Amino acid sequence: MEIINEPVITELEERNVAYVSFVGNYMGDASVFEEMFGKLFSWAGPEQLMGPDTLLMSAYYDDPGVTPPEELKLDVCMTIEDDVEVEGEIKKKKIPGGKYAVMRVELAGAEEYGPAWEKIVEWVMQNNLEIDTSRASYEIYLNSPDEHPQGHHILDVCMAVK
Repeated sequence: MEIINEPVITELEERNVAYVSFVGNYMGDASVFEEMFGKLFSWAGPEQLMGPDTLLMSAYYDDPGVTPPEELKLDVCMTIEDDVEVEGEIKKKKIPGGKYAVMRVELAGAEEYGPAWEKIVEWVMQNNLEIDTSRASYEIYLNSPDEHPQGHHILDVCMAVK
C-alpha cells in the first residue's frame, strides 16, 4: 500500500448515485465487487450514463470489527444526474455530504483495502476526531486497475467524521 496523500479533513458534497446493495461478507472478496459493478454497468451502459465525470464508489455502513461478517452492508454506486430513472435491483439515493477524512492510496490488490481503512481509522483517532456512524464512509475509485501497468487500484478512502 502506498499512501499518495496523507489524510486531510475536507467537506465533500452530497452526491446522487445509482447503486446495488449487498449484505454479507465482502471482506477481501473481489468477486462480490466485480459482480455488483457488473450489474451497475449492464444497466448504465445501454442508458449511456457512463461519462468522464462519473464517479464509481463503494459505500460502507458497518464496522467489520463489530458487525458480524454475514450482516455487513455495502452499496456499490455510480454518480448520476438527479432525473435518471432506475429499475429492478438498481436503486437511487443521495450519499450525504459533510466532513470527511480523505486519504488517497495506491493499492496492489484487494488484500490491501483492509489495511488502508485501518490506517485512516488510526489517523482519525490520533487526531482526536470522532467517526460519524450516521453517514456512510466510502471509497471513490480513481482508475481502472485493468488499465494500470501493475494492475494497481488508486482510490480515495473517505471516512465520515464529526
